[in-house]
Amino acid sequence: MSWTFADAKKNAPGVILIIAIFAVLFALDPHKWTNDASPIRSVDAIDATIKSGQGKGRTMQHLLFLENGSAVLVSDDNPRLIGSAVRLERVTRDNGFVFYRFAV
Repeated sequence: MSWTFADAKKNAPGVILIIAIFAVLFALDPHKWTNDASPIRSVDAIDATIKSGQGKGRTMQHLLFLENGSAVLVSDDNPRLIGSAVRLERVTRDNGFVFYRFAV
Protein backbone atom coordinates (compact mmCIF):
# COMPACT_ATOMS: atom_id res chain seq x y z
CA MET A 1 0.00 0.00 0.00
CA SER A 2 1.45 3.35 -0.97
CA TRP A 3 0.84 6.59 0.85
CA THR A 4 0.55 9.96 -0.79
CA PHE A 5 0.46 13.43 0.63
CA ALA A 6 -3.20 13.74 -0.41
CA ASP A 7 -4.08 10.63 1.62
CA ALA A 8 -2.28 12.01 4.66
CA LYS A 9 -4.11 15.35 4.34
CA LYS A 10 -7.45 13.57 4.08
CA ASN A 11 -6.86 11.60 7.33
CA ALA A 12 -5.22 14.44 9.31
CA PRO A 13 -8.35 15.76 11.08
CA GLY A 14 -9.25 12.30 12.42
CA VAL A 15 -5.69 11.64 13.57
CA ILE A 16 -5.50 15.05 15.28
CA LEU A 17 -8.83 14.41 17.03
CA ILE A 18 -7.71 11.02 18.34
CA ILE A 19 -4.41 12.45 19.58
CA ALA A 20 -6.27 15.31 21.31
CA ILE A 21 -8.64 12.86 23.06
CA PHE A 22 -5.73 10.78 24.36
CA ALA A 23 -3.90 13.93 25.49
CA VAL A 24 -6.94 15.02 27.52
CA LEU A 25 -7.29 11.56 29.10
CA PHE A 26 -3.64 11.47 30.09
CA ALA A 27 -3.87 15.03 31.44
CA LEU A 28 -6.83 14.16 33.70
CA ASP A 29 -5.53 10.84 35.06
CA PRO A 30 -2.65 12.26 37.15
CA HIS A 31 -5.21 14.10 39.30
CA LYS A 32 -6.83 10.79 40.23
CA TRP A 33 -3.42 9.24 40.92
CA THR A 34 -2.48 12.21 43.09
CA ASN A 35 -5.69 11.93 45.11
CA ASP A 36 -5.25 8.17 45.58
CA ALA A 37 -1.65 8.66 46.74
CA SER A 38 -2.50 11.38 49.26
CA PRO A 39 -3.05 10.01 52.79
CA ILE A 40 -6.44 10.29 54.46
CA ARG A 41 -6.55 13.13 57.00
CA SER A 42 -10.02 12.61 58.49
CA VAL A 43 -13.17 10.48 58.27
CA ASP A 44 -16.43 11.98 59.56
CA ALA A 45 -19.79 10.20 59.91
CA ILE A 46 -22.75 11.90 58.21
CA ASP A 47 -26.43 10.99 57.95
CA ALA A 48 -28.07 11.11 54.51
CA THR A 49 -31.26 10.15 52.71
CA ILE A 50 -31.28 8.29 49.39
CA LYS A 51 -33.29 10.17 46.78
CA SER A 52 -32.55 8.12 43.64
CA GLY A 53 -30.36 5.42 42.23
CA GLN A 54 -29.27 4.52 38.75
CA GLY A 55 -27.20 1.57 37.77
CA LYS A 56 -25.59 -0.05 34.81
CA GLY A 57 -23.87 -3.35 35.36
CA ARG A 58 -22.69 -3.90 38.91
CA THR A 59 -22.17 -0.31 40.05
CA MET A 60 -25.03 1.94 41.17
CA GLN A 61 -24.88 5.74 41.36
CA HIS A 62 -26.98 7.00 44.28
CA LEU A 63 -28.13 10.59 44.71
CA LEU A 64 -28.17 11.41 48.40
CA PHE A 65 -29.24 14.46 50.37
CA LEU A 66 -26.99 15.13 53.35
CA GLU A 67 -28.20 16.33 56.74
CA ASN A 68 -27.24 19.91 55.80
CA GLY A 69 -29.39 19.79 52.64
CA SER A 70 -26.63 19.45 50.03
CA ALA A 71 -26.68 16.65 47.46
CA VAL A 72 -23.89 14.21 46.59
CA LEU A 73 -23.44 11.24 44.25
CA VAL A 74 -22.02 8.05 45.76
CA SER A 75 -21.15 4.85 43.86
CA ASP A 76 -21.81 1.46 45.39
CA ASP A 77 -22.12 -2.16 44.28
CA ASN A 78 -25.32 -2.70 46.29
CA PRO A 79 -28.75 -1.31 45.40
CA ARG A 80 -30.31 0.84 48.14
CA LEU A 81 -33.94 1.59 48.93
CA ILE A 82 -35.05 5.08 47.83
CA GLY A 83 -36.09 7.19 50.80
CA SER A 84 -34.07 5.23 53.32
CA ALA A 85 -31.74 6.86 55.82
CA VAL A 86 -28.10 5.79 55.49
CA ARG A 87 -24.80 6.53 57.17
CA LEU A 88 -22.01 8.00 55.02
CA GLU A 89 -18.38 8.75 55.67
CA ARG A 90 -16.96 12.08 54.54
CA VAL A 91 -13.31 11.35 53.74
CA THR A 92 -10.83 14.23 53.52
CA ARG A 93 -7.34 13.68 52.13
CA ASP A 94 -4.22 15.72 53.02
CA ASN A 95 -4.33 17.48 49.64
CA GLY A 96 -7.87 18.76 50.39
CA PHE A 97 -9.76 16.28 48.16
CA VAL A 98 -13.10 15.27 49.73
CA PHE A 99 -15.25 12.27 48.79
CA TYR A 100 -18.13 10.34 50.30
CA ARG A 101 -18.58 6.60 50.76
CA PHE A 102 -21.12 4.36 52.46
CA ALA A 103 -20.15 3.46 56.03
CA VAL A 104 -19.32 -0.19 56.50
